[in-house]
Amino acid sequence: MQTQASRMHSFHGSLAALVLLLFSTLMTLLPLTAQALPTFARQTGQNCVACHTGGQFPELTPYGRMFKMTGYTIGERTIPFAVMGVASYASVADTSKSQTAIDGVSTTSSLSDFYKNNEPIFATGSLFVAGKITDNIGAFVQISHDPYAVNNDDGSASGHTNMDNIDIRFADRLISDKRDLIYGVSLNNNPSVSDPWNTADAWLQYVPTASPTSHQFTDGYAPYPATASDGGIAGLTAYAYLNKTFYGEFGFYGTADGAFRLFREGTDDSAIIRLQGYNPYWRLAYTREWGPSNVMVGLSGMQAKVYDGLTDPSNSDSYNHVRNTGFDAQYQYILDPHTFTAQFAYTQIVTDYSAETMATDLNPTDPTLAFSPSDTVNTTRLKLAYTYQAKYGGSVSLFSADGTTNTMGANTARITGNEAGNPGTSGYTLEAFYIPIQNLRLGLQYTAYDKYHGASTNYDGNGRDASDNNTLYAYAWFAF
Repeated sequence: MQTQASRMHSFHGSLAALVLLLFSTLMTLLPLTAQALPTFARQTGQNCVACHTGGQFPELTPYGRMFKMTGYTIGERTIPFAVMGVASYASVADTSKSQTAIDGVSTTSSLSDFYKNNEPIFATGSLFVAGKITDNIGAFVQISHDPYAVNNDDGSASGHTNMDNIDIRFADRLISDKRDLIYGVSLNNNPSVSDPWNTADAWLQYVPTASPTSHQFTDGYAPYPATASDGGIAGLTAYAYLNKTFYGEFGFYGTADGAFRLFREGTDDSAIIRLQGYNPYWRLAYTREWGPSNVMVGLSGMQAKVYDGLTDPSNSDSYNHVRNTGFDAQYQYILDPHTFTAQFAYTQIVTDYSAETMATDLNPTDPTLAFSPSDTVNTTRLKLAYTYQAKYGGSVSLFSADGTTNTMGANTARITGNEAGNPGTSGYTLEAFYIPIQNLRLGLQYTAYDKYHGASTNYDGNGRDASDNNTLYAYAWFAF
């Protein structure tokens, strides 16, 4: 087991290595700034701050939302490629209460409880094919690579590439002296990826996550409102935005099979969420702009039949019924050199378990107890962010999840366990960031937990406390 002194020595040595990595990344990118802007910036001829609030990609300004709703077609066709990458570093508060520490397993193994803790890594990378195709058709296609996606038998890790976000649109705009109507359709692979506000499920979590176990408690893995039926699916939605005031979107989603398999390319069949039939999704929002301010309040929802993985997918008794409802709001103040954003999002997910699930009537903790026939999870996020001169900024986020205590979810696995079978998790994230050039964002986050998996202390039944998961996380996020 490491002593406190040795942990601090490792911490400072690795942090120095990260600083060197970030500096090298910056020096590499600087000569490219003038001629290597992201594809949308090249297309529109605009600086990144025109579309992104204070330069904080991917958060959108009113102009950025207009660009997205008009099908990514503003401007002239150009080279449709861009790349993105994230280098990161994570340090978990306490790594001693782990199987790795108890058994003396080498922490260099990808199977360790905190693989790559206190080590700088290249976390993830993406290739984008995006932009204007015709005057009415545009696309946003993201292909991502995870260098640590696969745990090998020898304790190492291997990378894996898969299709990420896809949003292909047809859009048009009708303008008269009494009406401004934008309308269109979106073919996409994630409910709410088509949404133009960053309070939507697909965009509220903005910093790309890293998969090593050292990163499992960073803000990206803390509770976020989400749709319980995304992953390996495809859908078609129709939307309209009237007089820059009323927004509505409605569509259906199903499993991305057949001609739509491309929408989940790289994801194994066993890892996808399989849906039965056509599953409706909807979104409504009211917006208003005045001076440098704009506000949005919205509602969203989805009804889905999600395969439980127990028997043949053709069996109608093998699908859980999932109801997803949400409320969100956003306020932005954008007036150079200041930008301020307040975001709020709440989602409730109610799962009625399938007949096949209930027929198992087993409990991992006490076989005499039956599963609860229904679960409810409520997730809330609040974030306040500020930037100055589109360079210096910070944010504070509060998160909370609560819901049904269900013996189905109870387990005493070390670190990841949930002895109570309860989703209760809460805490906060503090962030400071610096945008030296519009292609690069350097950030430092500290995520702290006052509750994890239903308890503040001994949540896994093996002595681990919620505060043991507190994590310092640094990242360099670039796109060009």
